[in-house]
Amino acid sequence: MADNQVTSREVTEDLTRAADALESMQSVQLPYGSPNIPPPMFRAGGPMLKQFDHDSAVNSRKGSQAPTPPPAVTGIGKKVAKPDYSENKIVVAMVGLPARGKSYLSNKLMIYLKWLEYDVKVFNVGQLRRTRAKQKELQSGIHEDHTASYFSHDNAHATHLRDSLAEDSLESLIHWLKEGGNVGIHDATNSTKNRRAKIANRVAKEKGMSLIFLESLCDDPAVIAANVALKVSSGDPDYKDMSREEAKRDFLRRISEYEKVYETITEPNLSYLRIVNVGHTVTMSRINGYLSSRIAYYLMNLHVKPRNVFFSRHGESQFNVEGKIGGDSPLSVNGMQYAKALPALVIENVGDRPLTVWTSTLQRTIQTAQALPYPKLTWKSLDELDAGVCDGMTYEEIEQEYPEDYANRDDDKFNYRYRGGESYRDVVVRLEPVIMELERQENILIIGHQAILRCLYAYFHHLPQADLPYIKIPLHTAYGCDEERYPLPISAVDTHRPKPKTPHQHIAASSSARKYFSEDVAKK
Repeated sequence: MADNQVTSREVTEDLTRAADALESMQSVQLPYGSPNIPPPMFRAGGPMLKQFDHDSAVNSRKGSQAPTPPPAVTGIGKKVAKPDYSENKIVVAMVGLPARGKSYLSNKLMIYLKWLEYDVKVFNVGQLRRTRAKQKELQSGIHEDHTASYFSHDNAHATHLRDSLAEDSLESLIHWLKEGGNVGIHDATNSTKNRRAKIANRVAKEKGMSLIFLESLCDDPAVIAANVALKVSSGDPDYKDMSREEAKRDFLRRISEYEKVYETITEPNLSYLRIVNVGHTVTMSRINGYLSSRIAYYLMNLHVKPRNVFFSRHGESQFNVEGKIGGDSPLSVNGMQYAKALPALVIENVGDRPLTVWTSTLQRTIQTAQALPYPKLTWKSLDELDAGVCDGMTYEEIEQEYPEDYANRDDDKFNYRYRGGESYRDVVVRLEPVIMELERQENILIIGHQAILRCLYAYFHHLPQADLPYIKIPLHTAYGCDEERYPLPISAVDTHRPKPKTPHQHIAASSSARKYFSEDVAKK
């Protein structure tokens, strides 16, 4: 025990030696910027540290103040550049019998990727076949017979013509990708291993291009019957001189000819997705890379069950009345009237079917939904476009306070990002998970905000980004995704700002009508 005891005299001596050592170290002139050595002003006892301690003590005694804006909001807002997708070059080759939903899947995929600003195009071999047949008839007067016998594998001449069409379509697709496209969709049956091997060999010759086969199988008689009925009743030129019954019999014979030679994908070297009954079952093999995985995930979420998606802006808010943007203000008197009237309108159109209501986390949407007798979910992703430093201001105040921002946003509204806030492009990216979930759901009512509903509306109606920020979404009106609008007779202010210099511009409505010819011939 005695050996472990330390006298107070020894402790005092040790402390004295330590103090002498520190004093000696501080007298040495170390080069500025030496590793692990702070500049003298920031060392213990230095003037900067003393000033920092003083300021901290003073600030800690002050009340809560607005924080200093981060560097991102100290300058004017800016336009957001489109992401560089130039390295993405993917061929998506459809596989499947007729009337199995191939064109539905290819067009849904095109709309989704275009909404995310990828350059996407569908190359439909059937369109190319009809286009060339029409050109031939216009030039020579010869009408080609494209009834079921044309699609028989026993018809060697027609089989050669169909193979040539598929190869020409693929060549056009590859050329388009080389010119700057991102995803080219080869919409054809591609129903044999031999045809798929030709596609794989051709794409393999192109540096930087990848290939995914997308097979659509369907054994649901109801779905097949619906697709056959759509085919023979939608104005297909192949059946323009036939009655509906004759057209149906011929189309079923065409399917039978394909069934005789159809080979499902079993090749172990191919990257593919197999979708059974449009989303009931999905099989994936050798799917690699960001965009390929994104495509796969989107397609996994699709279904074809009958459903309704409705949109409604929140009722008129106090900020709407005052002409202010953003914020989290409550509903106005008229807005509360809309909230009370909305349930009757929804029940009238939905009936006794199940429905889920989605709102943002802001009180004006939650108040609008409060009387609806349905389950409700709140989504932070559905909050209004963030106006940054301009939040809570009128457009007149923005023009006066931030004239450059005001002009830049009018110049390019989709790409302009508020300082400290968002652009429409940012909102589209934010809404992608919402789109994924919407595709999985059945009946949904979204009570949202003007910018949010514009983005979602543009997705469902396949509208270009340049038009998206100017879609008119009035207050006190409910919307169906098939362009049905249900206005209620409750007055509200008009928050729509038309596109500068073209105050009466017309946003072209998209069309879901099937196209039967390539664009160059369809216009003739």
